[in-house]
Amino acid sequence: MTNKIKIWEEDFDIVKSKRSDNNAFANINDGREITLVIEKSKINKKDIIEMNNDWKLITFDMILPFGLVGFISKISKALADEGISIFVISGYSTDHVLIKKHDLNKAIKILEKLGFEVLG
Repeated sequence: MTNKIKIWEEDFDIVKSKRSDNNAFANINDGREITLVIEKSKINKKDIIEMNNDWKLITFDMILPFGLVGFISKISKALADEGISIFVISGYSTDHVLIKKHDLNKAIKILEKLGFEVLG
């Protein structure tokens, strides 16, 4: 069985925001700041404090058990070895990484070498 990844079509930005946003893929509030991972087209510009543009979202299309050790480590090392920065988000059942848009094709090739298949 091949592990699959989904590459989202939308472009995403990572935003330091004045408030949470229900349109965001992810809202992260650590008590010091609010970070949004949000589609470029859905950003409320008046809430932006800082922003980092042009990210592509990759979702690992599989259920990852809580006891799994080293999954993101293996992926992040393979990408880091090629100079690719990532922004990681973990959900309840799976993980997601954001990759700069200009690194996407290179990242896909690396993930394919690790045994992932891109969903069509």
